[in-house]
Amino acid sequence: MKRVIKGTEPASFIRWKALASEEWSPSYSILRNPEKQELHESLIREQGFVCCYCGNKVTLQTSHIEHFRPQKPFDHLGLVYTNLHASCQGETEEPKPAHCGHNKGNRFSEDAHVSPLDENCESHFRYTLIGQIESAKTGTSAENMIDILALDISFLNNRRKEKLEGIFDDDFLADFSVKELEAIIQQYRQPQNGQHDAFDHIIARYAEQLLGR
Repeated sequence: MKRVIKGTEPASFIRWKALASEEWSPSYSILRNPEKQELHESLIREQGFVCCYCGNKVTLQTSHIEHFRPQKPFDHLGLVYTNLHASCQGETEEPKPAHCGHNKGNRFSEDAHVSPLDENCESHFRYTLIGQIESAKTGTSAENMIDILALDISFLNNRRKEKLEGIFDDDFLADFSVKELEAIIQQYRQPQNGQHDAFDHIIARYAEQLLGR
């Protein structure tokens, strides 16, 4: 899971919601462009152009607006900006295999969840060099999130493996220093021109694991 630091919601989205009256109530089901697209663009930008769950690269076409707490039964949160993220796999797409927001659907547990807004959300998960994702502790909310988001499918494992092995090859692992790991963390935590590459946070997280964090 990728930590998300929320910014300010788009002015057009605020104005649209402010049109509420006794005769008309805004809801996500009736949100249309340009407000919807501007909302979507804002979510993508604040996430550095990667999915809030798996960290894969996203665009308007390859992502959808995701309700962390789903619209059913949390309809009162349908337009709350802090509940909205950009998840990979497009809005009209029927992905195979489905993962992240499309696999999650309306499944959610208040007692067993990890939010992308949690400052320490990434530390709930650990990665192996062959791209597998695991809970940092057994029997935790992270295990539930891995399950409902299908973060352990082969498609994602293989993509993560390729990324990790491109940095942490045998030569590096045989003779790395704390300084080198710290430099990797700093590099991959910082977006370039406002954008991350796919799975950057996993590179940083693996370096943190090598440091025992």
